[in-house]
Amino acid sequence: MKFRVERDVLNDAVGWAARALSPRPPVPVLSGLLLKAEAGTLSLSSFDYEISARLEIPADIAEEGTILVSGRLLADICRSLPAAPVEVFTDGSKVTLSCRNSRFNLATMPEADYPELPALPQLSGTVPGDAFARAIAQVTVAASKDDTLPILAGVKLEIEDDLITLLATDRYRLAMREVHWKPAVPGISTSALVKAKTLSEVAKTLGGAGDINIALSDNSELIGFESGGRRTTSLLVDGDYPKIRSLFPDSTPIHATVETASLVEAVRRVALVAERNTPVRLAFTDGQLSLDAGTGEDAQASEALEAGLSGEEITVAFNPHYLSEGLGAFESKFVRFSFTSAPKPVMMTAQNDIDGDDQDDYRYLVMPVRLPNQ
Repeated sequence: MKFRVERDVLNDAVGWAARALSPRPPVPVLSGLLLKAEAGTLSLSSFDYEISARLEIPADIAEEGTILVSGRLLADICRSLPAAPVEVFTDGSKVTLSCRNSRFNLATMPEADYPELPALPQLSGTVPGDAFARAIAQVTVAASKDDTLPILAGVKLEIEDDLITLLATDRYRLAMREVHWKPAVPGISTSALVKAKTLSEVAKTLGGAGDINIALSDNSELIGFESGGRRTTSLLVDGDYPKIRSLFPDSTPIHATVETASLVEAVRRVALVAERNTPVRLAFTDGQLSLDAGTGEDAQASEALEAGLSGEEITVAFNPHYLSEGLGAFESKFVRFSFTSAPKPVMMTAQNDIDGDDQDDYRYLVMPVRLPNQ
């Protein structure tokens, strides 16, 4: 095999494909990237039996062929090469990368032992990449970071006709985001549980490439994403996801609205004195929100912000990390807090104007910390 390709193109392609490599591959060959050169195109593939990635890039192919090389080593080398065309050719069991005065010789791995990548399932529909990426970012903040709880470390995709609803929870908070898409078959009704980490990678690497094709297998075992000549597949998480939609309150007699950016900064400052597992307290009164943290002999902090309030005055306390992550997911000028009563879960939604209606296509529900008098 022998080909020539621009360094930036190769580096970008190798870096993307290598992201799907497992840090602890089940068999040694799965630590490799499979490179196949033919007919003016170089394809790169990675697979770990759970996640696969494949893309094609244009290349000047002098001699067709296939090689399997260490993916992480190849990625490190490509990042270090100067900005110039890269020549790659094989010599027996070695592969050589040459770029200006840089030259690397790598051992190849037995490509005959490399498993066949799963085929992309039949197209289910298409979603705008930027909207899907934003939805993923807003929802994954609430997914569990504990890999020993695979169901809660996933994001549930509920698909009903032209609407996808993304749901995530770690038992202390939950997030729900709705996004419209174009289904391949009108009236589709299905669901899938996908690892939050996998969706985050999809958002980062495919979200800016235009529309994303989503493909779900008929047996509900595999999901695929494709955009800009890149495709990735992932096994779905097996198990029954908790029915969390019912946790969102039907009615909320108390509403408070605060400017998002100001509140984000205020929480960040006040939380500096919040020790581990110590909450930040928010007291909503007519026209004002008072924040404070710290008690007794410890360091203390307080701050006041302008706020709109509808209903009775209320004081709640939050884990500062959960509150900050929730606020960080909002892009609106204002954020609206909706209460039933303390210390029941609080729902946060977007609001463009201080006196306007809330936008409930994204909802973040967080469990307050119970205060002594509650």
